Formats: sequence, C-alpha cells, structure tokens
Amino acid sequence: MKVRFLGTGTSQGVPVIGCSCPVCKSLDFRDKRYRSSIHIQVGELSLVIDTGPDFRSQILQSGISTLDAVLFTHEHKDHTAGLDDIRPFNFAQQKDMPVFARAQVLDQIRREFSYIFSSQKYPGVPQVETIEIDEQSFTIEGITITPIPVLHYKLPVLGFRIGDFTYITDANHIPDSSIDLIRGSETIVLNALQKKPHISHFTLDEALKMAESLGAKNTYFTHISHKLGLHAEVEKELPEGIHLAYDGLELTLD
Repeated sequence: MKVRFLGTGTSQGVPVIGCSCPVCKSLDFRDKRYRSSIHIQVGELSLVIDTGPDFRSQILQSGISTLDAVLFTHEHKDHTAGLDDIRPFNFAQQKDMPVFARAQVLDQIRREFSYIFSSQKYPGVPQVETIEIDEQSFTIEGITITPIPVLHYKLPVLGFRIGDFTYITDANHIPDSSIDLIRGSETIVLNALQKKPHISHFTLDEALKMAESLGAKNTYFTHISHKLGLHAEVEKELPEGIHLAYDGLELTLD
C-alpha cells in the first residue's frame, strides 16, 4: 500500500488569506497546506478520500493519472467542493466514477452538484455512480474497507480503515466501538487542529492522548491549522512514532 497526503490543512488552508502570522509567512514547504485529502494505492486500486477545493491542483502536483473511486468522510465543502474535477478521469477512463458516502452526504452532493444529476445533462459534466455506505465494511475491486464512525462535534463523520492503515479527519470524539475497529492498525492518521480547545476538532494534546492510547507504530496528524505553529517547531515536540503530516508526504506500508 502507498499513501500520499494530498492536503493536510484545515478548511481555510495554510496560508490563510490575509494572515501575516509566522506560519502563513513561512518559507518551509511543509507549512503550505491544501485542504485535507489523501490518495491510497493498494495494488492496482487507486482511490482518494475527499475532494476538497484544491483537488485539481493536488492531482496535478501528485501526478495521479488513474482513479478508481472516491470516498467521502462527510459533507462539508472543504471535503467535497472539488468533485467536478473528476471529469478528466471520466474522459480518460471512459467510465463513471464510483462515489462512496453516507446517505446524508450523497444527498448534500446531489443538491450542491445538481447539474451532475440533472435529467437533461449539459455535455461534459462529471459522470458519477453514487454508492451509499453505512457502518458496514464494503469492498472495492476486492479490497475491504471498514468505515470508522466518529463525531465532528454533533456531525457524524466516517474514517476508513484499509488493512493496517486507518485514516480519520474532522473528529473530536471517537466512540469506544470505533476504537475497537481501529486497534491493531500499524499506521493511523488523526486530525490535530491547534493547541487551544476547539468545539469540533482534536487539539494537539487530545490527538496525542488518542494516539498514545491506540498504540500504533506510527501516527500522523493532519487537518492542521496555522494556529498549531510552525511545522519544524511542533515536530520537535512530538514523541517517537508520532509525526506531523505535510502535503506531498508519501508512505509505503506493508
């Protein structure tokens, strides 16, 4: 399995428009963060989790040329707004793009991208196959994917586990039943927004406590705000086996 972080930023990205803080003015490439998204390659299967507003730029920079499926964690715009940019994959692969999400997420996508689902389609609109999922494991081309239900304040969000890799973004609570689904993962991704308390995201301390309780070999933090601090400085504060992810980071997993 190969994992590439397409984006590791929060809903505004980093730098934030109009902000002159040290992080937003940083010249370190690791402090430049697109909205959160990840690409996973398992054998021949190529999939992405979330298509935020930066999706086109993320795909171009990563050099991804084939895409077999899109998984959505939840319906917020910073995770769905780039769906239109699957069109080149439709043209190149000559097939509809399977889109996997909860019913409420698919309903939101149908409203926000109504032209995709119109009975009289404009030529060239994205071609999608919507596939409703719940909390049960499902397969894509023989690869088993296990949804991990979490809460983003009061909003249900799905993380996903594939083999020994688990990806969770936009969460501030993981139920015990989901903890059981995560345990045994060797590599885990968690959101760590900032150091100060937040209503709907783990803080750095909360993410650290969760990571330590889960005990994965390696944990990477994503969905990072400019308020967390400079990548180079925060990275020094983290214990062994826990890291800040950054855009373009690639992992090769067994």
